[in-house]
Amino acid sequence: MMEIIDLTRELVQFKTMHSRPGEIRRCAAYIERYLKGLGVSCNRFEHGNSPAVLALPQSNKTPVLLMSHMDVVDAPDRLFTPVIQDGKLYGRGCFDDKYAVALSLILFKNHLQRLRRQGRGQQDLPFGILITGDEEIGGFNGAKKILRDIQTDFCIVLDGGSIEKIVAKEKGVVRVILFAGIKPDSGDARQPERNALEMLKTDIARWEIYFVKSAPEHRHRKIICNSIQPITFHQGVPDTAQAQLEIWYARTDDVERMLLAMKSDLHSDIIIDHVEPMFDGGVPGHLEWLLDISKKTRIGFEDGANDSRFLSRFGIKGIVWGADGDHSQHTLNEHVSIESIYELYDLLDNFVRRCESQARICQNEEKENNQTDLLECKRHSSRYPKGFF
Repeated sequence: MMEIIDLTRELVQFKTMHSRPGEIRRCAAYIERYLKGLGVSCNRFEHGNSPAVLALPQSNKTPVLLMSHMDVVDAPDRLFTPVIQDGKLYGRGCFDDKYAVALSLILFKNHLQRLRRQGRGQQDLPFGILITGDEEIGGFNGAKKILRDIQTDFCIVLDGGSIEKIVAKEKGVVRVILFAGIKPDSGDARQPERNALEMLKTDIARWEIYFVKSAPEHRHRKIICNSIQPITFHQGVPDTAQAQLEIWYARTDDVERMLLAMKSDLHSDIIIDHVEPMFDGGVPGHLEWLLDISKKTRIGFEDGANDSRFLSRFGIKGIVWGADGDHSQHTLNEHVSIESIYELYDLLDNFVRRCESQARICQNEEKENNQTDLLECKRHSSRYPKGFF
């Protein structure tokens, strides 16, 4: 299985940060060439300058979908030279999420080659893969746009969890715009409380305090300020300003109550831009198969947020799962356990084989039912026109 590690190391060397969009495109082109070199029919998308690569058994259908991403958060150049030490692979993106990209590609390749030896082809694969390029900035041009056109029974998001924990729920995201405006003629505009930017900063701090006081046990809830900027000035001081926030909420949060509390407590106006529902994978038959295959794995929850939240939007059942990396994503010490990658590959390999076997059983049952129906019809053939059968 060193092939997976070697491919991961190749992918890590692409500096796929959003400050380097050309590198993300270069990595997407590399993945596309890899698949086409295997004779795979695949599609490369680019929405809003965010590339993605999709390979399915059929044009827009797959029994199971494996989803991962190639983009990473910013890091110094030295982290893009992967290092193996003490059974772990170190480097930016090796855990989040390039090992998953490599694993998906190798799994796809090996099953395709197995089917070809049997005289079958890509259309007979029990799974497909989607590799996106904008997960770290919200996934709006990757998973959100592409998943809506895919028909699948089950999606495994290889971007979280661990070998021992399948994630079936994650937090949701509320995107809001805060707008602050002051009346310059009602006081001294040079005082902090008469400065629209300062007003926004104060209100953001109030919201953060609310999070702590309302549910201190949810330490992973977040408020992320994506932008804050003045709009207009009076005598050199901002008199209107705007901030864009992401509110990551947990499963026990009452979002409506939170927004009402903030509207009454903040000086800024709140404009709700968008609400992403919590990811909830449910418990379909596929999950039961996985738990049966991986005896030490349990169902759990995480407070992270990734592209899995788009599954609920499109009515797709799914989970988040992955290798072990000691929660080191986005750190200077990012790493992934090599042994856990091998273990995850074996589990997924067994899972897709079971999916394939189950599909064959269903097809055989359908054929038997059709043959039974045909025989029954022939018994009453006098009721049908000549040549009907």
